[in-house]
Amino acid sequence: MHEIELLTSTEGQSLLASLPPYDADTILPLTAQLRAAGHAPELIAAALTQSRLRARAKEKFGEFAEQMLFTADGLEQATRLRVGAIHAQRFVRAGAKRVIDFGCGIGADALAFAASGLEVRAIERDATTAAAARHNLLPFPEAEVIHGDGFAIDLASLSADAIWIDPARRAGGKRVANPDKWFPPLITAVELAQQFPAAGIKLAPGIDYAYLPAESHVQWISAGGDLLEAVLWLGQAAPQPGRSALIISGNATYSYDAGASDPSQHPDLVSPRELGKYVFEPDPAIIRSGAIEAVCREFELAPVSDGLAYLTGDKPISSPFLTGFAVDAVHRIEAKAVGKHLRATGVGRVEIKKRGTDLDPAAFRKKLKLDSKLPGAAVLLASPLLGKHRIIQAHRVNDRQK
Repeated sequence: MHEIELLTSTEGQSLLASLPPYDADTILPLTAQLRAAGHAPELIAAALTQSRLRARAKEKFGEFAEQMLFTADGLEQATRLRVGAIHAQRFVRAGAKRVIDFGCGIGADALAFAASGLEVRAIERDATTAAAARHNLLPFPEAEVIHGDGFAIDLASLSADAIWIDPARRAGGKRVANPDKWFPPLITAVELAQQFPAAGIKLAPGIDYAYLPAESHVQWISAGGDLLEAVLWLGQAAPQPGRSALIISGNATYSYDAGASDPSQHPDLVSPRELGKYVFEPDPAIIRSGAIEAVCREFELAPVSDGLAYLTGDKPISSPFLTGFAVDAVHRIEAKAVGKHLRATGVGRVEIKKRGTDLDPAAFRKKLKLDSKLPGAAVLLASPLLGKHRIIQAHRVNDRQK
């Protein structure tokens, strides 16, 4: 009996419900207490592992994590509920009624699909993970979990008008970067997806554009400044081919089209120009979706150096797509001189960011020898300026993440 089966038993559910919030420092005495209470060692181990996974899962699933079951790899690859709801709404807008979740993992996306009113047929080849998904989908009787190899199942018999594919991108606890080594390989996933009226394939956000079909629309999603994923949409879910960014900020979402008619084509590089009064850092979803050219055109910006995502201009900009910094000074990368200037101007705290340089922020900070008693704060941006490495001293003028 695998650990998920142990935990879905009456005793397993009771034990899980009785556990205190996870605390690594109390595991040994808690284990001894549970053994003294007569619980089997394998059940104790499974319950404590699940308690640890649930604590980690709160970031993705909030309070719902306390009722869910996870595997380590399944949690790592699982979609956040907020993002899963965005996936679901795209299928709803495409007119889908029944979705196959091909390789459903612990059922995160299937949960969001079912909660949005879609019928779900979730397929998972790993028995333990399928058992976790079955438990997680218990509140939705219209969602069925099928344990088996999706390629051995007659998918046509499931009468679905949409498919969601989340290829396994981890092996042995490590990420697999090459899409040809995913399961299923990306090329196979695309061929399968093209058999349905609407389809979505979850991708690693660092995917090379060369892998993207010309007829697809690929969207990169970020939340709170963190790049989460990319999704390749096909058929009715991709009425307009191209690339875009979707940014989640608090309770709001913002989308930005990169202006590409073919997602596999790289955008043109924007010529750099001299540093202006402001520096802007695009959201990572903007950067990965190749929307820099469109952003520069719309906001009259340009990179501070060739190929860099620090953009500069002379006007303040308030935008969910950009974090802005007002330039206060520019220094050579000489820690002693920079530190002296900071102390002389009352700066005792700095945030160090970098692009296009091998500068070590932690080591550079130590060399600044700042006086923490001084009240001022600054942002130091280490970056080439037209090819010359410099430190830009600045302060924030807007923060899209708030």
